[in-house]
Amino acid sequence: MPKVRMYLLAKELNRPVMDLIHAARELGVDVKENPAAGVDEEIANLIRGIFAEDSTAAPAATTAPTVAPSVPEPVRAEVPPPVAAPEPTPPATEVAAPTVSPPPAKEVPKIVPIPPTIVVRELAQKINAEPNVVIKKLLARNIFRNANQEIPSDIAAIVLEDLGYAAEVVRVRLEDTLSEEEREKLVSVPPVVTVMGHVDHGKTSLLDYIRKSNVAEHEAGQITQHIGAYEAMIDGKRIVFLDTPGHEAFTAMRARGAHVTDIAVLVVAADDGVMPTTLEAIDHARAAQVPIVTAINKMDRPEADPDHVKVQLAENNLVPEDWGGDPLREGTICIPVSAKTGQGVEDLLENILLVAEMLELKADPQGWAQGTVIEAEMDPQKGPVATVLVQKGTLKKGDCIVAGDTYGKVRAMLNYKGDPLNSAGPATPVSVIGLNKVPHASDILRAVPDMKRAREEAARFAQESREGRFGSRQRVSLDDLFSQIQKGDVKELNIVLKADVQGSVEALSQELEGLSTDEVRVRIIHRAVGNINESDVMLASASNAIIIGFHVQVDGNARPIADREGVDIHTYDIIYNAIDEVRAAMEGLLEPFTEERLLGVAEVRALFRSSRAGTIAGCMCTQGRLVRHSVLRVWRGNEKVYEGRLDTLRHLKEDVTEIPAGMECGVSVRNFNDFQEGDLLQSIELVEVRRSLDGRRTPAVVGAPARR
Repeated sequence: MPKVRMYLLAKELNRPVMDLIHAARELGVDVKENPAAGVDEEIANLIRGIFAEDSTAAPAATTAPTVAPSVPEPVRAEVPPPVAAPEPTPPATEVAAPTVSPPPAKEVPKIVPIPPTIVVRELAQKINAEPNVVIKKLLARNIFRNANQEIPSDIAAIVLEDLGYAAEVVRVRLEDTLSEEEREKLVSVPPVVTVMGHVDHGKTSLLDYIRKSNVAEHEAGQITQHIGAYEAMIDGKRIVFLDTPGHEAFTAMRARGAHVTDIAVLVVAADDGVMPTTLEAIDHARAAQVPIVTAINKMDRPEADPDHVKVQLAENNLVPEDWGGDPLREGTICIPVSAKTGQGVEDLLENILLVAEMLELKADPQGWAQGTVIEAEMDPQKGPVATVLVQKGTLKKGDCIVAGDTYGKVRAMLNYKGDPLNSAGPATPVSVIGLNKVPHASDILRAVPDMKRAREEAARFAQESREGRFGSRQRVSLDDLFSQIQKGDVKELNIVLKADVQGSVEALSQELEGLSTDEVRVRIIHRAVGNINESDVMLASASNAIIIGFHVQVDGNARPIADREGVDIHTYDIIYNAIDEVRAAMEGLLEPFTEERLLGVAEVRALFRSSRAGTIAGCMCTQGRLVRHSVLRVWRGNEKVYEGRLDTLRHLKEDVTEIPAGMECGVSVRNFNDFQEGDLLQSIELVEVRRSLDGRRTPAVVGAPARR
């Protein structure tokens, strides 16, 4: 008998899922604290009965409080008793109305939830601002976008911070951001699944079993050498698979696959366990903010040990579901499978569809198509061929398209089997023929009204790329970290850490993470033993991180890639040198505070009237120096009578910038004329002071001057 999932039952009863789990436990059923947990139909009916009784009892409970507020409300509102007593009901209505009428819905929350990518116009709408406000902030950072273009979440977070908001990157359901009319156009779409894992752990063999095709035999050395997109039908439901390479040399291709998917399937061999590339795959999936389903493969082998794999996953903060992990957050569903015998494959597909149901994936099939280029090549017979995953709208044969600096018309579309298609809706992988040249992987492909528009957009993209403006993002480095802090570009320091032995990795990790404070955090996104390779560079590039190596070398192929991607690499032989340099860079992340420094003191000894300048104070500088345009503070006894800017400073008939001690001068201020003889003037400088990670100093404040 199929089980009823708790999250579906919660949606049916419109109750929190944890309430249903507690109710099931009270009935004697051992249910995990997980929305995906299931119960028998008989238990589900008992739970429905429990909450049905609660809903019928609710009206009686709600009527009682309506009498109670009517007595104290007039007292709280200070309404005279003769008016409130005869008609207790109207005052309750009138008093309740003001509390409901100004709802706080129009107030913009301090924390703004944003998806991994967001359109500029939508970001402005979230904070009730015009798109030009966001565009100006982007221009100030040399990022050129119009109101209809997308920006990544890290750039959006910086813009929100400049505008006084905090960003929270969440996976937002599409229908939550649309109007009622737009929601009606949405249709459910199949999940796009990326299969990741270490080399020779059986990724392609697993896909081969699912597709009932023999892909692995056609690939060099039976290792996947390019990204392929395939579809599978399971119980009448479609799943789209992206087969990303498992070999370390293709980490960058795997990263591109992760960012266009809804679910990541992590393949781990039961007899080999978690390997370095497995950890990199986990990091990429987390960076893409997609849930992970783990397939523990090769269960047909006698040395298979799935429990050991679960322990390794839990040690890397990926907790299995049967140990209490949440598959939509930091957990994973672990399914023992065998790509050779087919053991557990149906269970794996069922759980993929289950996670997809929990994600409630939807898209609008109407309107102009938009998708992502997964891979592209130059075919000798067909010309430029791009593998595209359509993400919204419907791509049709004959549509004019643009992808980066390439454009053209869809002359033909082929599915993963090579069959021709006339149209392709959301979550459909297709090979597109008709572009004028080969586009870059990860380019956004869009359908446009005509070929003229396609040429114009491609030319504008090419021009912006030549000027280094399109999608520009300054990489973080230890050398210019402080300057980026002052601009507000960085508030978190991401680090890829490599060392010669595991003990050094753990020691450095602990020391570096110990530098974090309440305001700034060191985040080690990847740590491993071995030389710095291409995989590390691409991960650092995708995460805007620096690479720190201890007693390791940089591989020959990694250095030119780091130079091209602008990734900062630092290697050390002494552990304290690494910590000290990161500490120095981190201190720039702390907000400096402003403190006052006394420049000088003067005494007012005579007053002069001027029709143009107002009252001029004739002063004698008794201490230090008076500086024009500094902060001026006027004291009369122990009372501060004015604070502002020292506008004019004259000696004899000449304007001067400063007056030293022992000299006379004239002082005037635009908006203050109430000088009196005997007043003491302080010239004060405001200085920004950098803070250290060791603690926060209290800023110095200049007090009242002492009279001599």
